[in-house]
Amino acid sequence: MSGSNGSLYAVADLHVSYAENRRFVDGLVPTSDGDWLIVAGDVGEIFGDVERTLRLLRRRWAKVIWAPGNHELWTHPNDPVQLRGAERYAALVRMCRDNGVLTPEDDFAVWDGLGGPVTVVPLCQLYDYSWLAPGTTSKEESLRYAHSTGVVCTDEVLLHPDPYPDRESWSAARVAESERRLAALAPGVRTVLVSHWPLVRQPTDVLWYPEFAQWCGTSRTADWHTRFGAEVAVYGHLHIPRTTHYDGVRFEEVSLGYPREWSARATPPRLPKRVLP
Repeated sequence: MSGSNGSLYAVADLHVSYAENRRFVDGLVPTSDGDWLIVAGDVGEIFGDVERTLRLLRRRWAKVIWAPGNHELWTHPNDPVQLRGAERYAALVRMCRDNGVLTPEDDFAVWDGLGGPVTVVPLCQLYDYSWLAPGTTSKEESLRYAHSTGVVCTDEVLLHPDPYPDRESWSAARVAESERRLAALAPGVRTVLVSHWPLVRQPTDVLWYPEFAQWCGTSRTADWHTRFGAEVAVYGHLHIPRTTHYDGVRFEEVSLGYPREWSARATPPRLPKRVLP
């Protein structure tokens, strides 16, 4: 699959359960017929909301590429779709394919418009508690500390790892599969690596509550941006939209976040973010 003239854009953390965010999504339109849109997870937590949103975006954009966030993988008690874990992810992939949206399970698309050619690689790698809370030395101690501060990710209740025994086992399987596909790329291929969770821990250094980092990624991906030819790494999850550089590679955090966050900022959200050119 290849791109054409236009630009490659990205957004994450649309959280369409909020009316303000749904109105924001209504205004997400391309600037040209050749524009592509990356959606780096957390469209919403209700299966039907995710489908309606991705279908809307796919009608507008020449190509939509989705990577899952933790909210899509939740099994929310109010969701008519009560699938859990890997089975839920598989259903999301099927839904995306039915609507012409690319996923981490599909052939990688090649953007050959301005700034290309680059291979756009959506990832589903989850997290494995390897980014421990400061001053702790084990997952158990890190979780105890988080519970003592009251800063605990809702994943602990709603994100089920079935059929894996725990989330870190599911993460290990996902990392192994993604690494296998990345390693199969031809030498010298330039990539745009797309994940909901940052590939490196450094972006979490600015979190107000550093203990939340344990739900933000895995140390297993720490060198992927250099090993796999990343022109840019796109992520969300942190709700801190910004551009940073690590090891000479550009990282773009492209999340919208919750209305209480983005509405309090001095300037309105400048999203979707143009990634290339």
